Amino acid sequence: MIHRLCIFGVGLIGGSLAKALRAASAVDRIVGCGRTEANLVRAVELNVIDEYTLDPVTAVTGADMIVVAVTLGATRSIFEQITEHIAPTTILTDVGSAKARVVDAARECLGESFSRFVPGHPIAGTEKSGVDAAFETLFCDHRVILTPLVETNRDALKVVFEMWQATGADVVEMAVQRHDEVLAATSHLPHMLAYALVDCLAESDESNEIFTYAAGGFRDFTRIASSDPAMWCDIAIENRDALLSALNSFTVTYGKLFDALESNDKDQLLRIFTRAKNAREGAMIKITE
Repeated sequence: MIHRLCIFGVGLIGGSLAKALRAASAVDRIVGCGRTEANLVRAVELNVIDEYTLDPVTAVTGADMIVVAVTLGATRSIFEQITEHIAPTTILTDVGSAKARVVDAARECLGESFSRFVPGHPIAGTEKSGVDAAFETLFCDHRVILTPLVETNRDALKVVFEMWQATGADVVEMAVQRHDEVLAATSHLPHMLAYALVDCLAESDESNEIFTYAAGGFRDFTRIASSDPAMWCDIAIENRDALLSALNSFTVTYGKLFDALESNDKDQLLRIFTRAKNAREGAMIKITE
């Protein structure tokens, strides 16, 4: 049982975590902290949190669990502001989708509290943001990846593991570097492609007509381009190396596709399409098992 939970960033992820833990009776009291008071007031109105403050120091006072759910670019600042005010037994975790730089920031800023920091990332979300988008079943049957380090306190890891299990999530562990590589390929790259496609078409002189006749395939592929641009800009920069590697791999494959089309090589096109279809169907079997 978490007695006092402090959440920095009561948006889709932070708010959904709060709602899920409350529904599971896994928390006594929740305090939210953020930069936008209107969002925090709304979170209280929706019974997502019990109280709020705009002051990070006040927020962590008395907390036995701190969850940092702000954008990646703001995470270091939170660590810097609270490090001198964290109780000796308080456990910390985060939800960032790129772990290497978060871990570096935590190691540099948290001092003696670093061993009680358990890096984490829930593989769940929607293109919507803000506390109004939060819902208690967001993490049900979704994976949450924890990336503990050699220094990580095993008791702290256990508490964070059980916290996410209480939300209905499937909790797994992974090395930091491997996490960033996997997420670059499976999440960050698709977002870059969706943004690039929509931006490309939006720059066309015929964009209004193009979007008017766009059908389900376009809608499904580009849905994630409605995600928060500032958040995804942070993610791209924070996971820059792994994302560049994924983009490079994609560029090679795209080049083969371009060459096949330019040379009217139907057999090559068919091979690429067939490999993709088989890989997609095989992946979906694994995902649904």
